[in-house]
Amino acid sequence: PKTIHEELTTALGPNAPSYSTVARWAKRFREGREDFNDEPGPDEKSYITLGAHHLNDEQKQERVRLCGENLAKFRSGSWRLCDIITDDETWIYHRQIGHKSTNKSWVGESESPTTMVRRRRFEPKNLFSIFFKSNGPVLIHCVDKGKTVDHNYYIENCLKPVVKEIWKQRKSSGTNGIKLLHDNAPPHTHSDVINYLTQEGINIMPHPPYSPDLAPCDYWLNDYIKRNLTDQANEKSLTRAITKIVKNIPEEEFKKTFDKLLERMELFLTNHGNYFEHLIK
Repeated sequence: PKTIHEELTTALGPNAPSYSTVARWAKRFREGREDFNDEPGPDEKSYITLGAHHLNDEQKQERVRLCGENLAKFRSGSWRLCDIITDDETWIYHRQIGHKSTNKSWVGESESPTTMVRRRRFEPKNLFSIFFKSNGPVLIHCVDKGKTVDHNYYIENCLKPVVKEIWKQRKSSGTNGIKLLHDNAPPHTHSDVINYLTQEGINIMPHPPYSPDLAPCDYWLNDYIKRNLTDQANEKSLTRAITKIVKNIPEEEFKKTFDKLLERMELFLTNHGNYFEHLIK
């Protein structure tokens, strides 16, 4: 529960569920629960749905407003998918354990069921910040051990190397037209970050609140990495393995992921700002 709560806090900041809520749900899963579909009791807020957050009407309306404004710019041609850089932070463990569904197997009447491997407490893991465009990766950064990704760390260790890489890839146009799509975590929305990006000529693509369903890292890359990653001995080998996986992804897959962003935005509006993952086949 402590690890889960820390990761939710990293992803959602003040909007993360409380530790007591996480601990209760962790206990229920250990006791055999496999989903969050039933209604919570009167003493429990309905936080844990898709994206770990229950949307109220105001939040749905804001999601629709921002998504509609963004989509209109793509439709009019004033924005291009090839100019978008997206990023996110994600924790990645050194030891890989499949989901419950991947551990299922058929056994004979006289055979013992396969033992399900569970993650040990304090399993080694590292936080990664990964930036990519429709033509491939821009930056893969392993956050320094013991460091917190605050706005200063984000600028110095992530954004500045990204700007340098943009100029390397686009010598003639540099950051002209580039837009950054990241979520609304406090380090991303800090005034110093906004000022730095403005100074470098990079626009921020507004991201609707509580919208992992519109974040390419959340709906594609993070899971892709974890599905293809094998156990790693230490931080260095983990970083090398992740870098190799991402750099070996065909450029067409990156492009398809950004094409899916537009499809998701359309579905987002059709579904009136509600979560829509259950509608995607």
